[in-house]
Amino acid sequence: MSWLDKISWTDGLVPVIAQELGTNQVLMFAFMNREALQLTMETGHAVYWSRSRGKLWHKGEESGHVQKVHALRLDCDADVILMTVEQVGGIACHTGRHDCFFQKLENGEWTTDKPVIKNPEEIYKHE
Repeated sequence: MSWLDKISWTDGLVPVIAQELGTNQVLMFAFMNREALQLTMETGHAVYWSRSRGKLWHKGEESGHVQKVHALRLDCDADVILMTVEQVGGIACHTGRHDCFFQKLENGEWTTDKPVIKNPEEIYKHE
């Protein structure tokens, strides 16, 4: 039995929380399939499964904002992975922010409380 077989996969996927090395800030949440997790371990860089595109997604493949993996942890139910990463370039979110959790519920409204570091149109190629 391989280390991949110890994971409790749901429809072939496992949720992954990317946490920043040093600050312990949660940067983002995504999914991995077996191939993405295997590639992550082989390359040392985060590779996710994009449910919307139906394909592997090498974090930073367009933006250059890769995630260098420092540690992987499996939760007690073996169905969630916590991945400690170094976020290259300081931007984890496709909106150009440091992390994906920039909306805060205040007085029954979602408000944005974190700035855009770099305009996404400057980061991503548009075809």
